Amino acid sequence: MPQTNVDIITLAVFLILFAFFVFLGFYGASWRKGDLSKLYEWGLAGRRLGVFLVWFLMGADLYTAYTFIAVPAALFGVGSLYFFAVPYVAWTFAIAMLTMPRLWTVSRNKGYITAADFVKDRFNSRYLALAVALIGIVAELPYIALQIVGMKAVLTMLIVGLGINGSITLINEISLIIAFVILAAFTYTSGLRGATLTGVFKDALIWFTVIVSIIAIPIAIGGFHVAFSSIPSTKAAIYETLPPKLIMGYFSLALGSAIALYLYPHAINGSLSSVSKKQLKLSTSLLPIYGIGLVFLALFGILIYGIPSALSAIKDLSPIIGKSAAADLVVPAVIAYTMPNWFIGIALVGVFIGGLVPAAIMAIAISNLFVRNIIGEFKPLSMKGESTLAKWMSAVFKFAALGFVFAVPGYAITLQLLGGIIVTQAMPPIFLGLYTHKLEKWSLLAGMIVGVSSGVGLYYHYGSVFMPTPIGSIYIALVALALNLIITGLGTAIAYVSGWKPTSRVKDEEILKSM
Repeated sequence: MPQTNVDIITLAVFLILFAFFVFLGFYGASWRKGDLSKLYEWGLAGRRLGVFLVWFLMGADLYTAYTFIAVPAALFGVGSLYFFAVPYVAWTFAIAMLTMPRLWTVSRNKGYITAADFVKDRFNSRYLALAVALIGIVAELPYIALQIVGMKAVLTMLIVGLGINGSITLINEISLIIAFVILAAFTYTSGLRGATLTGVFKDALIWFTVIVSIIAIPIAIGGFHVAFSSIPSTKAAIYETLPPKLIMGYFSLALGSAIALYLYPHAINGSLSSVSKKQLKLSTSLLPIYGIGLVFLALFGILIYGIPSALSAIKDLSPIIGKSAAADLVVPAVIAYTMPNWFIGIALVGVFIGGLVPAAIMAIAISNLFVRNIIGEFKPLSMKGESTLAKWMSAVFKFAALGFVFAVPGYAITLQLLGGIIVTQAMPPIFLGLYTHKLEKWSLLAGMIVGVSSGVGLYYHYGSVFMPTPIGSIYIALVALALNLIITGLGTAIAYVSGWKPTSRVKDEEILKSM
């Protein structure tokens, strides 16, 4: 295997920066002091984050191992189809502007901590809220697993680069244990405050890495045209053009993912932490800047063809750790084989904590759902009891997420796309609920059940996130959502014909009015 530029200096830089990251994580418990025995203080940072803190937090929320590892790996392994991530990111922030300020307003006025809190009052249904909470938790687990995959990829490249002998599989298992211990301590101690501080640090490292790499690496290899011209002729077509048969798949992936992103509990959680609706709107309007970085990171999947040593390393590792796991090393390998040792340490720790921070935020978000909308529906808890249970459950959910690493084969991006199939089914009660309460609660519940069961069933039937149709392959999330909306619409129509009249504990004016 070709020798990387990773050495003892790389390791020293990595460890020093990681130690500072750990310090920030624990220091978060004392930063902007609040009573962390209250769930909204631990899980929403007291709703006191301003424009740039929310911007960094949401960047940490959304700029994850999906961006650093999964998209470049899928682009390298499959081709231009997975460049769908670029328009998806552009579209999703428009959806966020239409929904999150409304949800923030009613949540602040009513004291809601989760979207399921809102759904419960909007449609007068504890069971609908329970279903929304379950969907959010189950959908988030594969997304947390994706962060674990990203961290594992970084540590694998670091250890391989140092030339440490031993089983890579064993090393990966050890790296997972380390990641879980860090995450558990990090989230239990400081909650969203620690995630915010470390998110600022993580984003600073990542932006530095992306800007320097995308300038220095093409210059070092002679330009992007060298990478494109180095692609084998048998594979050139999958990178240079989008085959007509994949156009529907590309469009449906972008649309389905855009709908899904702000239904994930971690995205909602980050939005609700803002200090005001105006500042939430401003921070959300600035988030497309992160899309620029995504474009460049995706291109690492092409750039690697201009770096023979990095490409050779991935090919050498494929028989050992598997083709898809080796593809996950694209970004770490490109950097490790081209950049100086000190910079590699900065980049690798940035990508590593780029998995840790989002995983912490995700665990916090689903812990909030669990204690508020599952346990809390059957056994009322004190404020301290809610917070304590949420802290422990944040650790439990990280271990549960590990199962998805082994249960879902294929490229890492499949983990995120599977989560998208599930979480998209919460769109009617959450997004549509922000605009109308005239949907019948049992019809909404039936629609979600049909949507989730059909989505997961189709995924395992086809062994893919796509369903073949006469007009091309379609992302299963949209197929399942269509069934969901049909059931909801028909059920609501039948209810109206039977004499049902909508009622709600949340009036439209309470969603629209400012704080």
